[in-house]
Parts: sequence; structure tokens; C-alpha cells
Amino acid sequence: MGRNIAIAGVTGAVGQEFLRIIEQRNFQFDSLKMLASHRSAGKQIDFMGTTYTVEELTENSFEGVDIALFSAGGGRSKQFAPAAVKAGAVVVDNSSAYRMDPDVPLVVPEVNSEAIKEHKGIIANPNCSTIIANVPVWPLHKANPVKRMIVSTYQAASGAGQAAMDEMIQQAKEVLAGKEVTCETLRYQLAFNLYCHDSPIGDNGYNEEEMKMVKETQKIFSCPEIAITCTCVRVPVMRTHCESINLEFENPITPDEVREILAGAEGVDIIDDVANNRFPMPTDASGKDDVYVGRIRTDESIPDNRGINLWVAGDQIRKGAALNAIQIAELL
Repeated sequence: MGRNIAIAGVTGAVGQEFLRIIEQRNFQFDSLKMLASHRSAGKQIDFMGTTYTVEELTENSFEGVDIALFSAGGGRSKQFAPAAVKAGAVVVDNSSAYRMDPDVPLVVPEVNSEAIKEHKGIIANPNCSTIIANVPVWPLHKANPVKRMIVSTYQAASGAGQAAMDEMIQQAKEVLAGKEVTCETLRYQLAFNLYCHDSPIGDNGYNEEEMKMVKETQKIFSCPEIAITCTCVRVPVMRTHCESINLEFENPITPDEVREILAGAEGVDIIDDVANNRFPMPTDASGKDDVYVGRIRTDESIPDNRGINLWVAGDQIRKGAALNAIQIAELL
């Protein structure tokens, strides 16, 4: 297919990361169209030696576009993605708008790249926490089926966008100065604090973020029977999500076997230095492509050595969003 690219939502945190990754990976394109809301239209962005003018995202933005990378929010994806498809583009959508649509592939390239071939014009990028968990869990699941997965997430401010990152810095300054804390983008004080992910809570008591991880993982793994439960928490970290993952396997498995599988897994890096109590931290993963894994140990509460605990860290803006979408575009 052609290499005429459009980025919808180019001025946001993920949109800006799209540009950095395109340059870093030498992603080849013939033309590049930068799209955003009317508030950003007319802004100029210097990229790879060329000055681009941001255009307003409209239904007429996609003439001649081959691949449209969307990170402009679910509402805009629902409004404008069909127009992009109608114009002949393939949409890689970073919002939740199409993830659970049975006609839309939900793709983590390290897991189910073959699903890309089934697209009907739209390919969905999974939730950031889902991607970061799936990259290390999938190779283990292939080797020894996972029956149950318990995840607790420690999610950075970046998951709520650039405005949330900026506000957390502002909050930290206000706390240290003894001032009242600003909560305009973030619902609660995040600086020097943490709180349960504030996405809407359903009748079952789980919030949307938690249910995304459950349903998306089952879809990506093509394994609706895998039992998954999650607790998602926002923590005062800038841009890397961490996760505590507890896995119950069908058959016995040792920590050494887990390390061996993960050592050969695409997109995984191991930091598991028990002697120095040194395991993955946000500072390790920020700005990096891999998902970092450590604290690999047996869950002694599960009989017959069928349980393993992992601690993972992954850059939410890169692998959790922009990089995963660019990898899909490369495969297209």
C-alpha cells in the first residue's frame, strides 16, 4: 500500500510521540498530514527538516491518505474514522471506540499480528495497561496456558494526557509551597498521593479501565475462558505504568523457566537483580520501547508450583500507545 500518512491528534502527548517514533524508526512515508482540533489549526510544527502546518480534523481530511493514525479521543474517532475509511485510508485507532467491535482487529504485534489481515478499514490499538501486560504474559501463555490472571496497575499521569502531566507538576509545586492544590484536569490530587483510576464504575463495582484489561486481553489472546481480575490505580509518576501480575498456570512452572521464556521474548527486557533488590522502575522504562520484567517468583499460595508473580514497567506513551500503533502501521 502507499505511504501517505495522516496523524489525527498530532498536538497531544501521543501525537507528538508518533512523530518522535516515526523519525527514530526511520518509518518511510511519502507525505505526512498533521491534523488536530480547530484550536490547534494553523500551528506550525518542524519535523525532519520540513515545516508542517496543522490542519483542522474534518471529514474531508483524508483524500489520498493511506494510513491514518488516530489519537484524538474516542468521540473524534467515532466521528471521523468512518470518513477516513471511506476515503480509502486504513485507520489505526488509539482510542477505546472500536476495540471491542467484533469486526475490528485489536492488535498487539508481538501477540496477534496476523489479525491485521482481517481489518475492514479500522485496526484498534489496545488500552495502554493491556498492552504492557500482554507483551510479557503472552509468551508464557503460549508455553503453558494461563488459567487465571490477577493484575494491579500503578498508572502514570501520562495515561490522562499531557494536561494531566502538566497539572501533576503544578500540584507538586503547590503542595511544596503550602498552597491549595489545583484539580482541573485530574479529579483528585495526584502529587504526593494516589487514587483508584477514576474512570466510570459499572454495576459490578469495577471501573472501565479494569474491565478494558479483562475484555481486551481475552480478545487479543483469543481466549475468552481466561479468568482475569484487575485493580487499576493512578500514581504520581510522569509517564510509565507499572503492574503487579499474578499468574496461575495449567501446569507447573518455575521462575527459571519463566526467565528463559522471557529472555527470548520480543519486546521484553528483564531486570531481576535479587541480590541488590533491583527491579524495573519507571525511570528504567521511560522513553524505551521494551516492557521491563522483574520480581519473577513462585506464588507459594497456589499448589503444585503453578503460580508466578511478575512486576512489569512499560512506557505508557510509547509501547502503551504510539509505538504499538506505529508497529501496526509498519506491518500494514
